[in-house]
Amino acid sequence: MRNITLIGFMGTGKSTVSHYLGKKMGMEEIEIDEMIVKAEKMPITEIFAKYGEEYFRDCESRAILQLQNKTGAVISCGGGAVIREENVRNLKKSSQIVLLYASPETILERVRDSTKRPILNGHMNVAYISELMEKRLALYEKAADIKIVTDQKSVEAVCQEILSKLDGIE
Repeated sequence: MRNITLIGFMGTGKSTVSHYLGKKMGMEEIEIDEMIVKAEKMPITEIFAKYGEEYFRDCESRAILQLQNKTGAVISCGGGAVIREENVRNLKKSSQIVLLYASPETILERVRDSTKRPILNGHMNVAYISELMEKRLALYEKAADIKIVTDQKSVEAVCQEILSKLDGIE
């Protein structure tokens, strides 16, 4: 059974959808960020502060590489996982890739009170989110097998849409 891998900008619902979909489908849930926290024995905000984004991206690539032969899981990637082409290649070996998308306004609403988003620290505004999303959008779309808009949808509705679209491509 192929994995379902969720990609997209932070705040699009990847962790929430991954959790619900894993339970609904009886599939293992894997959070790339949690793998990194466990391996590095420190929170992501601390990894960024201590070692920087490039080091974090190296950790992310190693975690994804570990999953290239994994099957039957719902994998939730960090928002920047698609920045490196090697990550996409390794994920595609065993996954159908689902892009979750939300408007910058929805994302800001969802992440506004979070202190665990080092990329947004000091930039918690729609303009910055829009700019960063725009930089990544082509990478997200190139990597994705399907795209789901999550604005104003329940987690159940998003999961139903994913499953109906996955049926059509497997």
